[in-house]
Amino acid sequence: MGIRRKEMIEMKYDFSAVEQKWQKKWEDAGVFHAEDGSSKPKFYALVEFPYPSGAGMHVGHIKAYSGLEVVSRKRRMQGYNVLFPIGFDAYGLPTENYAIKTGIHPRKVTDMNIDKFSSQLKRVGFSFDWNRVVDTTQEDYYKWTQWIFLKMFEKGLVFRDKTLVNYCPSCKVVLSNEDSQGGKCDICHSDIVQKSKDVWYLRITEYADKLLEGLDGVDYLPNIKLQQVNWIGKSTGAFVNFSIKDTDEKLEIYTTRPDTLFGVTFMVMAPEHPLIDKYASKIGNMDEVTAYRLECAKKTEFERTQLVKDKTGVRLSGFSAINPVNNKEIPIYISDYVMMGYGTGAIMAVPAHDERDYDFAKKFGIDIIEVIKGGNIEEAAYTGDGDMVNSEFLNGFTNKKDSIAKMLEVLEEKGIGKKGVQYKMKDWAFNRQRYWGEPIPIVHCEKCGIVPVPYSELPLRLPEIDNFQPGSDGESPLAEIEEYVNCNCPKCGGKAKRETDTMPQWAGSSWYFLRYIDPHNTEALASEEKLKYWGQVDWYNGGMEHVTRHLIYSRFWHKFLYDLGVVPTAEPYAKRTAQGLILGPDGEKMSKSKGNVVDPNEVVDQFGADVLRSYVLFMGDYEKAAPWSEASVKGCKRFIDRIWNLQEIVTDSDDYSKELEVSFHKTIKKVSDDIENMKYNTAIASLMALLNEIYEKGAITKGELKTFLTLVNPFAPHVSEELWEVMNFGGMLAVAPWVSYDEAKTVDSTIEVPVQICGKLRATVTIAKDADSATAIAAAKADEKVQEMLDGKQIIKEIYVPGKIINIVAK
Repeated sequence: MGIRRKEMIEMKYDFSAVEQKWQKKWEDAGVFHAEDGSSKPKFYALVEFPYPSGAGMHVGHIKAYSGLEVVSRKRRMQGYNVLFPIGFDAYGLPTENYAIKTGIHPRKVTDMNIDKFSSQLKRVGFSFDWNRVVDTTQEDYYKWTQWIFLKMFEKGLVFRDKTLVNYCPSCKVVLSNEDSQGGKCDICHSDIVQKSKDVWYLRITEYADKLLEGLDGVDYLPNIKLQQVNWIGKSTGAFVNFSIKDTDEKLEIYTTRPDTLFGVTFMVMAPEHPLIDKYASKIGNMDEVTAYRLECAKKTEFERTQLVKDKTGVRLSGFSAINPVNNKEIPIYISDYVMMGYGTGAIMAVPAHDERDYDFAKKFGIDIIEVIKGGNIEEAAYTGDGDMVNSEFLNGFTNKKDSIAKMLEVLEEKGIGKKGVQYKMKDWAFNRQRYWGEPIPIVHCEKCGIVPVPYSELPLRLPEIDNFQPGSDGESPLAEIEEYVNCNCPKCGGKAKRETDTMPQWAGSSWYFLRYIDPHNTEALASEEKLKYWGQVDWYNGGMEHVTRHLIYSRFWHKFLYDLGVVPTAEPYAKRTAQGLILGPDGEKMSKSKGNVVDPNEVVDQFGADVLRSYVLFMGDYEKAAPWSEASVKGCKRFIDRIWNLQEIVTDSDDYSKELEVSFHKTIKKVSDDIENMKYNTAIASLMALLNEIYEKGAITKGELKTFLTLVNPFAPHVSEELWEVMNFGGMLAVAPWVSYDEAKTVDSTIEVPVQICGKLRATVTIAKDADSATAIAAAKADEKVQEMLDGKQIIKEIYVPGKIINIVAK
């Protein structure tokens, strides 16, 4: 034993010094730097890059990154060229709101927050490649965000339209449906109101089918796929034209149940429908209509579309429709639950077979006609299947599929409708009226109209300003900067004005995984050669809260770039998994207001990074939420300390001991498999169990310690790396080979078999797994308890069922 090792044994484990030491050594050696074009097999692991808030990291970040951190460390040891990058999604309202509150420029706030996050991430010992850091707010990054936007503009995927938008009066910003769910602003949680405004959109609906089809070829958790399918919301049905009485106008509706057309007894239009204004002179109660419209404008989309609420509406006097299948005149109402942005802005109503229509019809005294047998329409709408009635040519049909097929045939024949597809997903509202975002590279010219900024002028830089206050009436602060707004048209050279809205925060995160591949490229978003080498992200892990917004948006951008020939794969991510939340010690979601937030820095200060890393993975199933437990944190501290103390019981042998050989092979297999299956908690539990066996034996060979440290390293890299060095095992553990196991040695050589005497369990004996009947029975007879039970008795029968039971009958 050398002097160095004697000194270390006598010292208590100084986790702070050890962790700082190895973090510096790893960085100096460039151990975690990915190599472009390496001959090694590549592995690209991706975590959702954080928004660098002033509050810094929370324990949720640690758990989110720790899963693929373990996988990435294992892959390096398996000989892979690993790309495990990190960056910062730094545009957005929280930073701007903080800047407004403090007077500190958002650029400075962002830089300070990124420095803070970087320092915290490095303290935990994550094996990120810090040479590839991206920041979405840097000009060399958002130049390419703007470039992608212009390419979409060229291909007709960018358009501008006037619409009712979700507007937050507090943040003074227009929000997408995704950012205002529940009728609340995602940022400040204030109530949203409706506002009419010109809005930029990305035509994501053009890619709806491709987004659905792409899910067949990727390895996503089933729940993630399901949420994407539901969000896109593809349905098949029919577009049907209802004539407006005494006009040449047709009112088109979309329905998934064309088989119920004979049951349509009224129609409902969105209060904002343009036909109302077009035929205002025909409508006899426009004052009532106008008053109702004003009431609707005060409601958010969320409030308007709630299923459980009082039904309100106004019948349009003198303005009715004709049911195209039976030519009956039916009334038209306006009601807030019909939105212009969904479908065609009008619906047909079948009160006998739709609950909302039924409630509406009952309130307004509208006819209810049964067309599907099976319920009692005097009491409630019947939404099940049954025989068709009161439906002329459909009478006698007994199932929905055949009824729909026949109706579609008739609609096509008569020219009053056609088969169609609709999507729940709407086009992506793609602008914000705030300062801290990517400038939209568009110019408005009175002569030329909407003109894109030339590619040669990218990036269109965000001007430096001192006043970040939102503009009046929801306009961007950029609108007040004349030297920015006033410009020359790139097309005709005449006077023009720049677009003053900025892009939403989702823009930069829709392609960041591509920039990691070639982060310093000034000529392209990434080189073709490097994109081909790294290909798809092999494994992407993130929160479930982002599987319907960010995940769909980034898949859309990637598919668009694939269609341009910019990227080599149609799908960006081969695999997508998710981690569960870390709850407060009280079992509730962590929040400052509840006072149950756990600061990861305090855990590192008190117990060390390895304890924090081990605990967030040991606390429960990685995919499920779990409460924080101080007692369990201390249990992980004991685990790390016991690993450190293994050096006190090392023997010189390089082999596995006979007593522990099977246990080691079992644990290698278990940990290796569990890491791949994200069963990190059971992997750590198996290491703890093996550690107990080692201490029970009271010794560990050098060969066993080498294996144990290798298995522990992805979870607790600092203590394992230090012990590796103390033991003079050579090189750096971070790049040492992963250990293998012998399948034959994962099976115990001995087994325990119960012994029954006259049908009653009397003992258990340990025998060789492959023992024959004579050997097994002899072992049973040699047992003291069995001998006592057989004393003075005559053995009638002896039976051994291999591996199961020994049965002795005596009298």
